Amino acid sequence: MLMQTTDENIRPAFDTELVAIADYVANTAINSELAYSTARYCLMDALGCAMLALQYPQCTKLLGPLVPGTQVPKGVRVPGTSYVLDPVLGAFNIGCLIRWLDYKDTWLAAEWGHPSDNLGAILAVADYQAQKKPLPMRDVLTAMVKAYEIQGVLALENSFNRLGIDHVVLVKIASAAVASQLMGGNQNDLVKTLSQAWVDGQSLRTYRHAPNTGSRKSWAAGDATSRAVWLAWLTERGEMGYPSALTAKTWGLNDTTLRGNSLKRSRPYGSYVMENILFKVAFPAEFHAQTAVECALKLHPQMKNRLQEIDKIQITTQEPAIRIISKTGPLHNPADRDHCIQYMVAAALLQGDLKAEYYEDSFAKDPRLDALRAKMQIEENPAFSADYLDPSKRSIGNSLQIFFTDGSSTEKVSIEYPIGHKRRREESIPLLIEKFRNNLAAQFPQAKIEELCALFADLKALEAMPVTSFVELFAA
Repeated sequence: MLMQTTDENIRPAFDTELVAIADYVANTAINSELAYSTARYCLMDALGCAMLALQYPQCTKLLGPLVPGTQVPKGVRVPGTSYVLDPVLGAFNIGCLIRWLDYKDTWLAAEWGHPSDNLGAILAVADYQAQKKPLPMRDVLTAMVKAYEIQGVLALENSFNRLGIDHVVLVKIASAAVASQLMGGNQNDLVKTLSQAWVDGQSLRTYRHAPNTGSRKSWAAGDATSRAVWLAWLTERGEMGYPSALTAKTWGLNDTTLRGNSLKRSRPYGSYVMENILFKVAFPAEFHAQTAVECALKLHPQMKNRLQEIDKIQITTQEPAIRIISKTGPLHNPADRDHCIQYMVAAALLQGDLKAEYYEDSFAKDPRLDALRAKMQIEENPAFSADYLDPSKRSIGNSLQIFFTDGSSTEKVSIEYPIGHKRRREESIPLLIEKFRNNLAAQFPQAKIEELCALFADLKALEAMPVTSFVELFAA
């Protein structure tokens, strides 16, 4: 059999999925009042988390210009700081702040992630563009709905993490599309930018899992969203695209990364993800453990005076929690601890709450934490795993029961839907607003807190506000 010695160099049309995403961003109107109302809360929550992150030196040391003291004329303002940066670095800074504490909205599917990670690109590009031509905050909310939708719909059936690829790949894709559109790109520009984002190469998940869990997981999204802005900028300057970035034989995404499979998508792009987003309302815990922490808070009063009598702590959970956040042995840093279900439950049992500072070294040295972890047993509840994947439920169930040395035990507490779930939305919004107030208090005086809360309470006023005026409200 003769070996092929030439490649057929006929350039194809752009891949169907690239065109579908670009068409959605460029041409689809969002008519869902629920989506815009929810986007307002997502923006509020993300910026509140960013203000809280400013209290953590491990985060703030990564912020600012590459050359100290540099200010970019008409550049991007970084909320809560005096930094004025170019849009690429601005996106990293904003994305890093929003993501650092792992305390804002979440999307769980075959691939999980945090759609508000895209705000690094959205706010940076919107602020930059708005200083050249007026832009209302309605456009920011629209970009949010679309970025959430791209990331979330692709996550429903495509599990990059099972291939060893970090889920921030979908942040880069979604951010690239909306950044290109905010820069003034047409549908053809968006297709080119998307092709660049897919061929760009993706991060390994090494830094999210034992034994290498580390702080990169807190800035990986900022990295992805800033890279998206960079690629959109290149397209704006006339850089070409790559039509079969997904389907090219041997060299495309399908063959190199998806092991011969294709991207899957079973629903059209609309506003489904924003309407069904999950919030972290009460505490900063990796979402697969949220209900486990809620269970621990319920049991805290029954065990706080019986620590020495505990024989066993039984945690019953879903398969993803076991795969991602169940670990034994030493926990080496805050990033390690906030991705350990045993540690989160132990801290909540001891304190009766769970705060970001409980992941820091100063708190983690309490020997009672490891003593409790050593008594924990983890098992899967197949029903929790099935309901986690059921589109009609999307529950994130956990159960917790404590057994004592005298043979007695607490009741078995089970919670299927965390406080931030859509099924508990009415209950969670007042708490989300309270969380925003508390987070702002780390940075702003009371008068500013009242002004910002009043703005987010009035959706129409927020939508009409110029982007430049909105960003100025968060200036240091």
